[in-house]
Amino acid sequence: MNSILIIGCGSIGERHLRCFQKTGRAAVTGCDASPQILAAIAQTYAVSAVTDWKHAVEQNRYDGAVICTPAHLHVAIATELLNRGLHVLIEKPLSQSLAGIDGLFAAHQRSGRKAAVAYVLHVYPLLSAARDFILGGTLGPVLHATSTGGQYFPGGRPAHAVHYSKTYYRDHKLGGGAIQDALTHTANWFESILGPTESVMCDCSHQALPDVTVEDTVNVSARNGATLVNYTLNQFQAPNESTYQFNTATGSVKVELHNRRWGHMRLGDKDWTWHEVPPADRDGPFIEQANRFIDLMEGKPSRMCSLEAATHTLRFNLAALASAELGARVFCANVTD
Repeated sequence: MNSILIIGCGSIGERHLRCFQKTGRAAVTGCDASPQILAAIAQTYAVSAVTDWKHAVEQNRYDGAVICTPAHLHVAIATELLNRGLHVLIEKPLSQSLAGIDGLFAAHQRSGRKAAVAYVLHVYPLLSAARDFILGGTLGPVLHATSTGGQYFPGGRPAHAVHYSKTYYRDHKLGGGAIQDALTHTANWFESILGPTESVMCDCSHQALPDVTVEDTVNVSARNGATLVNYTLNQFQAPNESTYQFNTATGSVKVELHNRRWGHMRLGDKDWTWHEVPPADRDGPFIEQANRFIDLMEGKPSRMCSLEAATHTLRFNLAALASAELGARVFCANVTD
């Protein structure tokens, strides 16, 4: 049984706590600065609860930790935990700046421990099947890719969750806004197929979400090597729908997340060949992610987002924000704090 400390037990932290518990492979402790949150966590899940993660790590033996604080705290906490000999799973995005990233990589290298970033799309069976097909090369190299999607953001949050306007979401410096909160998932998964993003041209705006001023709508034109990529996203539309499409010179692959299916079509075909995936419990991907992280801790092969891959996506996030501010294309390699 692995001992796991969940640092930050807000909406996503509570989900991680619950899902690590559901693996049956972890003894979980919750940590949060809010006494109210800790009391609710302790009562609901019958787990130990602490207010200070540093004191907890000094006083107890933990095998790993899941960092679910606002993004500006991720790197410093992860670096210290690695230095103390813990494996770390860091919520996305890796950070909201490049500050401390070199130190994090050095700590990871020295520690001999495992580190991953919780970009949960990597564990979706639907997306894994589509990615394996694309990377198998049957249709040749991807020349153009698109992502179109959105949802009513407030409706996707648990009824008991703190209002988004009072969380990290309200502030870019805390990792908020549609780019760092939502689009980052898609960009990270696209990069797992197409390689790192080289440059972006981004237009974004606050269009509808009440009580915040950060962007809720984004259009991005990106370059990933030889591939042209378009992303469109909003966080206020009525349907919760996302569609990805990858086009080659000989055919296309489409993923409809909301319909739980992916398909391919060759030039000359009259229709898509669809592959459907059965519906899963909402916690399902997070339980799988927890199992994969425990596998990683135990030295078993486990596909998760690495620190390196998450840093590429961090550069995408920062380049998109900079491009929107400058009104110009920004190269990800040139991004600085």
